[in-house]
Amino acid sequence: MASDSNSGLVFQLPLISLPIVGSALRFPVRRVHCVGRNYLEHIREFGNDERDPPFFFAKHRDCIVQNGTEIPYPSLTQNYQHEIELVVAMKSGGMNIKKEDALGHIYGYGVGLDMTRRDLQMASRKKEQPWEVGKSFDESAPCSAITPAEKSGHLSKGKIQLTVNGKLRQEGDLTQLIWNVPEIIATLSLQIGLEAGDLIFTGTPAGVVACGKGDKLVGSVEGLSDLTVTIV
Repeated sequence: MASDSNSGLVFQLPLISLPIVGSALRFPVRRVHCVGRNYLEHIREFGNDERDPPFFFAKHRDCIVQNGTEIPYPSLTQNYQHEIELVVAMKSGGMNIKKEDALGHIYGYGVGLDMTRRDLQMASRKKEQPWEVGKSFDESAPCSAITPAEKSGHLSKGKIQLTVNGKLRQEGDLTQLIWNVPEIIATLSLQIGLEAGDLIFTGTPAGVVACGKGDKLVGSVEGLSDLTVTIV
């Protein structure tokens, strides 16, 4: 494990962190994990196999965008899409976490957007190349302040939605997750060791469409602080 000492470095790198609701402290971000295809209607809208289990991919942690930020429309794409998601913030972790122990590793929850250059993602898919160019790019992971689980409780139900310029674009309920939060944590921990500071974006409901310059996106999950970003 790398040392977190700053002594002896050629230059300093910024610490990526998110505000915490009701606290002056901040949540430091270690890694950003994402779950694909975890709402049935979203699977159907892209014509994918409903029998396939969800899978995982990653975004770089400096893709994180703070609430209230203006996001530049990204380069290389003509099809820039939003995906509203519940975000899980971990306070501890490990390998091979049991489903029944998973909630004990959670610090809190947030509202996130998995911004996607869909045309680049699909082109990579056709060439059987990695998706990174479509998923992990600058400002591709907006996230709200983190609400501690002691305030929100552990979320297994509640409305999740996104409006664009005041119009409802995505709407669902956390009960519609194919894999719930404990199952996500248990399964992901079979592949990679989870640790404090990890964020897990848990998948998006149906309704993803392209957005453009000037659009104001407001995401919400019942019981959590909203997320607002504007594309410029």
